[in-house]
Amino acid sequence: MRTVTLSFPIPPETAASWAQPQVAALGQFDGLHRGHASVITSAVALARRQGVPAAVMTFHPHPKDVMGKGDYDGYLTPPKDKQEILAGMGVDILYIIEFNEQLSRVSPQDFVSVMLLPLQIVTAVVGFDFRFGYLGEGDADMLRELGQGAMGVQTVPPFLLEGEKVSSSGIRRSLHSGDLALANSWFGRCYHLRGTVGHGEKRGRTIGFPTANLQLEDRYVIPAKGVYAVKVFYKNEILYGVMNVGVKPTFHDGMAAPSFEVHLFDFAADIYGQELKVELQAFIRPERKFESIDALISQISQDADTAKELLGYSS
Repeated sequence: MRTVTLSFPIPPETAASWAQPQVAALGQFDGLHRGHASVITSAVALARRQGVPAAVMTFHPHPKDVMGKGDYDGYLTPPKDKQEILAGMGVDILYIIEFNEQLSRVSPQDFVSVMLLPLQIVTAVVGFDFRFGYLGEGDADMLRELGQGAMGVQTVPPFLLEGEKVSSSGIRRSLHSGDLALANSWFGRCYHLRGTVGHGEKRGRTIGFPTANLQLEDRYVIPAKGVYAVKVFYKNEILYGVMNVGVKPTFHDGMAAPSFEVHLFDFAADIYGQELKVELQAFIRPERKFESIDALISQISQDADTAKELLGYSS
């Protein structure tokens, strides 16, 4: 998959270098959940039938972040993760449009004439609730009209699970409340965090449970504070463990920013400075304060046993 970063307006020479008949799925696609996947797989299938490349056009940073919307709290799939997932879905070209205040004021007409038609997008595939242009004025019908016969539009219906529409906002609520099972069901995969192992307080090794202090590489949506059973991807290895997300109330009062401490089962290598991708497989319990270190150690041991059972892990 080729990744192309574009800004508005696309210089004519840039548009010319990428112009070719192609099918493109349009949308923010933060989360790349099963609803988004239904749009993208429809675009890929249509592109294969027509014998043209399958593209995805998305935006970064998130429009809510740029416009200062109060309910924005991070990415479900930052760009690096989005590229990895889309490549696995058979997408040939990923267009990442730089979203800024100037683009937020572009009319639907200009967006189509300057960003879409010069790339020779023959069919745009969008979700049923797709909006574009200044103040979200444009919808699928307007997109079809502005295509002027050169660009068709295919609309994909909502993706429902048990009668409920899968949405990024619903996934965010589930992650915040600790309903990881629902969030992962809506994702169609396990939510993950990616980061580099840094130096923490090194307290875990003194109580028999050494941990890797994960320093997130992007602004992820932070799940509920608590303990999770996790699957960890390190280089070419797959590891298993238990992760605590939180402020370590047994040792700290008033700590604001959460830490991400991963205890890996039967693993003792030095991985400082290494990248880990940590999949959240199951939520075990909320974070809480313990009256003693011994009580904490006992609970961590129970959490590790619970995680091993949930993960089907045996040493």
